[in-house]
This record gives sequence, C-alpha cells and structure tokens, in this order.
Amino acid sequence: MANPRAFKDGLYELYARIGKALSSPSRLEILELLAQGERTVESLAGEIGLSTANASQHLQALKQASLVQTRRDGLFIHYSLADPAVFELSRAIRLVAERRLGDLERLVRQEFGDRPDAEAVSFEDLMARLRRGDIVVLDTRPPNEYAAGHIAGAISVPVAELKGRLHRLPRNKEYVAYCRGPYCVYADRAVELLRKSGRRARRLRGGLPEWRAAGLPVRTALTEQEAR
Repeated sequence: MANPRAFKDGLYELYARIGKALSSPSRLEILELLAQGERTVESLAGEIGLSTANASQHLQALKQASLVQTRRDGLFIHYSLADPAVFELSRAIRLVAERRLGDLERLVRQEFGDRPDAEAVSFEDLMARLRRGDIVVLDTRPPNEYAAGHIAGAISVPVAELKGRLHRLPRNKEYVAYCRGPYCVYADRAVELLRKSGRRARRLRGGLPEWRAAGLPVRTALTEQEAR
C-alpha cells in the first residue's frame, strides 16, 4: 500500500460523515419514523413539529450521507431508510445510550414511571401465543404506519381511537399492544385504557422495527389484499 496514512484519513473521514449526519436529535427522530415506513417531507415535519423547509434540510443531510433514499410519486417525494442497516445503526445508538447515560434512565423513569419490563411480552412468547390463537395483538400506531407494515395477525387500533372502540373488543381475551419501539407511548397508553376497562393487557417488548429486524412475520396492506 503506497500511503497507509492517506488511506486511514480517508476511511475515517467517510465514517465521520455518517456520524455528522446523525448529530441532530431531529434527524435521529426522523430515522425512527422512517423505520415504520416511508414518509413525505410534509408528514415528517408535522409529526416532529418542524417547518417543511427545516425538515427538508435534515432529510437532505441524511440523504447526502446515503442513510435515506427517495421515491417520487406525482408531486410528492417519499423518503425511506436506504438500508436495513440504518435501523440497526440507530438501534445501536439507543443501546449504547441505555447502557452508558444515566440521564436517559432518569428521563425514561420520569415519562413511564416504574414500568416493569418483566410484564412485557417477548417476541418468542407472542409468536407462540399467536399460533395458539389465544391472544389479540393491537397495533396502536397511526393507520398509515400499519398499512406500511405490521406484525402478521395484528389488528389496527390507533391509540387515539381505542376508547371509542372498546365496546368492539371482547372482555374475555388477552391483549398485547405494540407501537413504534421501546419508548413509544402509544402501547403504554393502550394498556392503561384496556386495564381500566377490565381487560387483560400487556405491551410488547419492542416495536415493529425490532420485530422486522428479528426476521419475524410482517404484513402490509398490499400483501393482505393479495392474500384475499
């Protein structure tokens, strides 16, 4: 190798490009939302509370680092994660933060209280119970995210609609609620509502992106239409 130092400099410069793209709270949240399915600039901006121009700038920074990709549909541009490894990268950041940052533990406790993780349903347990058919899985995310991808066998009950739909849910069933990931509040709110109504309910340990990354069955609105 003619110039090992130049090679190393170039290598770590490229690595740092990824790190620089991730050095924004808004961009990390955008990646979490895109792990649920593709989104437009407008929908991301509304979700995060940014202007469309600001959200577009963050997306361009992520695209320049090859972390997201685009698809044009008429007048709209849809963004998605460029590779499953991008989700793994964002998950690795979360895991390191959980292990090394005491501030994160305090923040989570402040939001969720003493949420007992032992009560959460594991992926393995959920798969076994889905096969037995003795459990109802609720996807508490917005309908567009459910359509983009959901746990096979789950039904869409957005948490904002749950209270009005309780009368349709049998009392003699046990429910497992899931949402976007470990710190998404939708599943916890759904469990709280279900338990207050006298139903048995627990949350899933993890969300749809973790389920997909584990290679477990995922369905979309399109695949379910084709199966009918």
